[in-house]
Amino acid sequence: MLSPSSTARTPAAPLLRVSGLTVRYGSVDRDVPPALSEVSFEVAPGEITGVLGESGCGKSTLALSILGLLPNDATAEGSIRFRDAELLGQEELRLRKVRGARISLIHQEPGLALSPVMRVGEQIAEVVRAHSGGSRQQRREQVDTILHAVCLADTRRITRSYPHQLSGGELHRVAIAQALVCRPDLVIADEPNRALDVTLQLELLHLLRELNREFNTALLFITHNPMLLAGFASRVLVMRSGKTVEEGRVAEVFRQPANAYTRLLLQLVPRPISGNREILSDVSGELLPT
Repeated sequence: MLSPSSTARTPAAPLLRVSGLTVRYGSVDRDVPPALSEVSFEVAPGEITGVLGESGCGKSTLALSILGLLPNDATAEGSIRFRDAELLGQEELRLRKVRGARISLIHQEPGLALSPVMRVGEQIAEVVRAHSGGSRQQRREQVDTILHAVCLADTRRITRSYPHQLSGGELHRVAIAQALVCRPDLVIADEPNRALDVTLQLELLHLLRELNREFNTALLFITHNPMLLAGFASRVLVMRSGKTVEEGRVAEVFRQPANAYTRLLLQLVPRPISGNREILSDVSGELLPT
């Protein structure tokens, strides 16, 4: 008979492992605080992880570091391993094969990220062409499929439209479609719903969760708003001044934050998190006891 220890399931290896990441812009003067300082965390396959903090805390620098898009005047130390392959310091040619195909980005302002002079369908198809090839008809079918997946049923109108001809909600769904069309392992969402009203924010979160479940795509969701992570992300990384001040399961961190800065962020939320059973739900959607 097998012992209990021998039948235990082995945890999945991390999809993304960031270790001791330190990033400086411009000056290498050690007296100048770095944009990121010794940041370390992991993301499991299919996991939704939130990165929480106020503007200027280093959230976007973290995203750019993972994607290999730091400006030329930036220096980075540490390690960023994606499926056991080191990304930090890799040549641009290799990083281009990863970006879009295996790690993709949902921009904060999709209207600005999309080209104003190309039709939306062409822009999504270009991502497919760059990473998967295939015939024009095959690319067109992939575009239609992913637009349906993000709940844009009128694909003919959407694909023929220029970005300025679409509503804000449609633009955000197009950005999600473009990020997911190659079925990446990890999507980084950099405050993708900052400019949306509350109703559209909730719709976007629901859509991202459904796509996460359908495609098993891990999501690194960057935000300054704790309310967007409660009941949505499974884990949270709280950042302040380029450093990680707290990390853990969302429900546990939000119910009993260990760091004073985390407590301050939660106090700024319009309605109390600690007393709301719906907010204190885990990633499976099951309500947690209060």
